[in-house]
Parts: sequence; structure tokens; C-alpha cells
Amino acid sequence: MAQAAAVAKPPAPPRRRRASATPRRLPYLLIAPAALLMLGFIAYPVISVFYYSLQHYNPTKPWRNGFAGFDNFVHAFTEDPLFWDTLVFSAKWVIVEVSLQLLFGLALALIVNQTFVGRSLGRALVFSPWAVSGVLTSAIWVLLYNSQTGITRYLADMGVGEYGTSWLSDTSTVFSAAIVADLWRGVPFFAILILADLQSISKDLYEAAEVDGASRVRQFVHITLPHLKDAIILSTLLRAVWEFNNVDLLYTLTGGGPAGVTTTLPLYIANTSVDAHNFGYASALTTVAFVILLFCSMVYLRLSKFGGESK
Repeated sequence: MAQAAAVAKPPAPPRRRRASATPRRLPYLLIAPAALLMLGFIAYPVISVFYYSLQHYNPTKPWRNGFAGFDNFVHAFTEDPLFWDTLVFSAKWVIVEVSLQLLFGLALALIVNQTFVGRSLGRALVFSPWAVSGVLTSAIWVLLYNSQTGITRYLADMGVGEYGTSWLSDTSTVFSAAIVADLWRGVPFFAILILADLQSISKDLYEAAEVDGASRVRQFVHITLPHLKDAIILSTLLRAVWEFNNVDLLYTLTGGGPAGVTTTLPLYIANTSVDAHNFGYASALTTVAFVILLFCSMVYLRLSKFGGESK
């Protein structure tokens, strides 16, 4: 009987080992170096800008340095006409550039999405300007706009315009010339993103629309555009922020001239800090630009209903 009871007795459950805390912490330990680098290279400069925006800080005039409170902001909004001029031009620059880049980028994406001989070469040619840096782009267009060896020289040879004309030194043409130069580099960005989204649209939708007798225009409005909604919203937002912060192209092309008509707010900030060494006031302008971009981005995403379902 004792032997039978011993056999019938179930074995004791194995003891659960306490899970080690090290495997749980391992992912955090692995990303800790990158997180610390990001904290050092991103968070610290941002905090420094906010700090110096409340200071009078000019290394060339140390006797004036000290706590300024909101004096820098008051000076920007009430006493500095260049701030408003550069802000208005920045808005004009962003609206014109982003609108034209979106229009031409959408058109190019629709073209290279079609099947034709040499499509791969065509796509490479369309996307290649995006691989060129901003400074190199500026150098290319400076040569193209050169009054002695550039476009205007060849136009003058054909009887269009006069010799020695410089589009970058004329206040009536410099804006259009700068717009064209930045379009050459900015359009491929929209073409790349929109083409990637175009290729995700099922062809069955277009075939069903053709069976129902829908024209190409109706297919574009009711099928293509709704599917491209989020890609267009995201690309326009990113490009608007980049264009607002555009310094390299305008600085190399025009330097903000002639007569300051092509000076954007970031370019004005760069001149204030680097040339005038007024880092306190430049930090205040940077803070204002940050708030403007943050507010406009939030309003744009809210109004555009990014991520929502298309009706």
C-alpha cells in the first residue's frame, strides 16, 4: 500500500526561477549611448538657445552682457523692421517654392510612373538633382547666371536682353532666378515620395473605374489624389520646414541681396550671429522662428487631418 501511494503521489512542481533583470534592461542599455549622444547634440543646443535668448550676449562687447529678460523679443517685434521684412519674405519664399515643387513633382511622378522605353534612365535623371548638395547647387546656378558666360550671354547673342545683365543683381529678377534654382533641387524630393506612393495603388481600382466609364481626370481625382493625401501632406510639411530654414542656397546665390530683398529670417539670424556677433538677439530670433514653425505645423496637420480616412 505504501508503495502504491508513493507511485500515485504527483511529482512536485518545479521551482520557478526568478527572472533576471538584466535581459529586460539590455535593450535600454544598448540604446543608451545613442540616446546620450542625441541628448548632448540636440537637447543641449536647444536649451542653450532658449537660455541665451534671455541674455545680452555679444563677445565683442562684454561690458553689455547680462540678463535681458524679454528685451530681445520686445526689440524684435517693436523696434526691428528687418525682422518683419525677413519674416514676410520667408513666408513668400516658402509658399511659392513648396507650391511649385509640389506641382512639378506630382507631374514628374505621374510621368515616370508610366511604362515607356528608357523609363529607368528618365527616373535617374529626374531624381539626380536631389543628390546634389545645396552649396554645389548654388555654385552651379551662379555659373549659369553669370553675366559673362552664363544664360544671359547666350540670350543676348540671340537678341534677347542685353549683354552684361545679371539676374541675381537686379531686384526685379532675383526672386524668380532664386526660385528656379531651388526648384531644380527641390522638385525631385516630391517626385520620389509621390512615385513611391503611386506604386502602392492597386491597378484593379483603375480597371474597375474604366469599366464604369470613368475618365482619366475622374480617376485622378477620385482614386489617385485620395491615396496620395498623406504623402502630399507629409512631404509639403517637411519641405516647408526645410525651405523656411534654407540658408545655404540663398547665401551662396545672393547673400540676401540685392538691397536685402532675398533675406529670409534664418539668413538674418545667421548674419546677426556670425557677422554682428549678437548671439543673444540671434537666439531670440531663433526662438521666435521655432515657435512659428511649431504653431504652423500643428495647425497644418490639424486642418489637413493627416492620417485620417479620405472621404
